[in-house]
Amino acid sequence: MNVADIFRTPVYLAPMAGVTDTAFRIIVRELIDDDFSRRNLLMFSEMVSAIGVHYRNEKTLQMLQTVDAERPTAIQLFGSDPKICAEAAAYVEQLGTAAVIDFNAGCPAPKIFKNGEGSALMKNPPLLEEILSAVKRAVNLPVSVKIRLGVDAEHINAVEVAKRAENAGVDFIAVHGRTREQFYSGVADWNEIARVKSAVKIPVIANGDVRDFDSLDKILSVTKADGVMIGRGAQGNPWIINRLLKYFSTGTKLEPPTLHERAEVLRRHLQKTIHFKGERIAVREMRAHAAWYTKGLTGGAELRNLFNRAETAEDFAEVINRFDG
Repeated sequence: MNVADIFRTPVYLAPMAGVTDTAFRIIVRELIDDDFSRRNLLMFSEMVSAIGVHYRNEKTLQMLQTVDAERPTAIQLFGSDPKICAEAAAYVEQLGTAAVIDFNAGCPAPKIFKNGEGSALMKNPPLLEEILSAVKRAVNLPVSVKIRLGVDAEHINAVEVAKRAENAGVDFIAVHGRTREQFYSGVADWNEIARVKSAVKIPVIANGDVRDFDSLDKILSVTKADGVMIGRGAQGNPWIINRLLKYFSTGTKLEPPTLHERAEVLRRHLQKTIHFKGERIAVREMRAHAAWYTKGLTGGAELRNLFNRAETAEDFAEVINRFDG
């Protein structure tokens, strides 16, 4: 997949730990109703530890696997050692499962931050540039990086970091319009993303607070970005990528899913997760997804309580039946 092809379908599923696994990526792709977009839409994996790849950790290696039904997929790596990150990127490329190598310089999680990884790298632009240069040299695949605005409001440095990423040879950048200190609170600052876009020549993807047609229009108008990445707006809402792509390309505003459609897709999501992870793990992981799928429904709190008590796939399916028409 070359960079030009990536931007022919300019709405992307963001990398989200515990969310964008293989089952979810397949569901999102299956819901795309345009053949070209279904074949070419780029989605991002959960973040994968470069150290885990280095030590060939079994669970880590499982996260690198992709299947035909979800591709093309960008595999997102995180780490802080240039040599190990480059080695991990080369290993991923050799597997043949990735269309893009993405690097995480935006995760705000305390454990990641304390290790000097994720958004902590915003504090050390020279190191991040060194990592990205090493990764770029190690692979032939396109390389991207996802960043935040900075560590906090007093240290906004996304423009500097973006310029260093461009200097390292990165093919495109995704910018989440919040600082690490904000985590996911407050409002994304699209004006700062616009500053990044105007500062570099490589493509920029805008990320933050896009949940509907109106916010898609506004973020593109403000940032002039080359594409938009959807994160939390896709939780329990795998239809959003298709709806925004359709609107972006044709101006058509598709209706949101019906209650029955939500139930049907949740059933499929459960079955696919069982296929890839087994029933015990799938039922536990799907509790969070079910909470998102049922958000805003009448009696949603009761449903979420029942989902959280489900121990088997049969239990889970019975709860789905309660709100399916």
